[in-house]
Amino acid sequence: MYEITPRVKGFRLRVPGREFEFEPGQHTTVRFESGGETVVRPYTPTNLPGTDELTLTIRRYEDGLASSYMHTKRPGDVVTLGPIEGNLTLADQDRDIALLASGTGITPLLSILRQYLQEGTGHAHVVFGESREETIIHRETLNELAANHGSLDVTVTLSAPNWEWTGRKGYVQEHLSDLFSEFAERDFYVCGVPPMVVETKETLRDLGAPEERIHSEGWEDDVVEDI
Repeated sequence: MYEITPRVKGFRLRVPGREFEFEPGQHTTVRFESGGETVVRPYTPTNLPGTDELTLTIRRYEDGLASSYMHTKRPGDVVTLGPIEGNLTLADQDRDIALLASGTGITPLLSILRQYLQEGTGHAHVVFGESREETIIHRETLNELAANHGSLDVTVTLSAPNWEWTGRKGYVQEHLSDLFSEFAERDFYVCGVPPMVVETKETLRDLGAPEERIHSEGWEDDVVEDI
């Protein structure tokens, strides 16, 4: 367990002798008992498959039952995980990609990015939205990947920056027309809070991205409709 930001911790979960196989971008679930009921919450590994380890990034919320549970864990504690599944995975390693994230939505896209930098043949651009500079998750990791791969660009935009911030301001979906031009060719992967995902997908469609080029988990639309 290690601190990423004041409210976000990283967890390395190991099963010695077990090799985890999954598609980067897929999620597992943390499962535990609370008040006589089984609590199940999804979290996405940020690492690549093929090892005995899963790395999870979890932001603690004041009313978050599972995040509070995980933030009490210490080295040596046992955590129960569900199967690894999900449909947000790399569609084509030979197309340019854009990874559009807000908050902890960066976690599945970080795993996809790592896969693409190993196997992909084109250009990758991460556009990451957070509220403030001190809450940017995996900032050092993204900067290191960009420094080591000329085929990767990283853009950060803050919705509530302080006066010292000189980068982009606002939300991810507000910057797409400035950052991209080839909407019919590049694959766009979107992950974040449901309103951000829905608005970003709508903006991409308006800018000319075909439906088959827009990838997300797919459940966010129903959540926003129910709000």
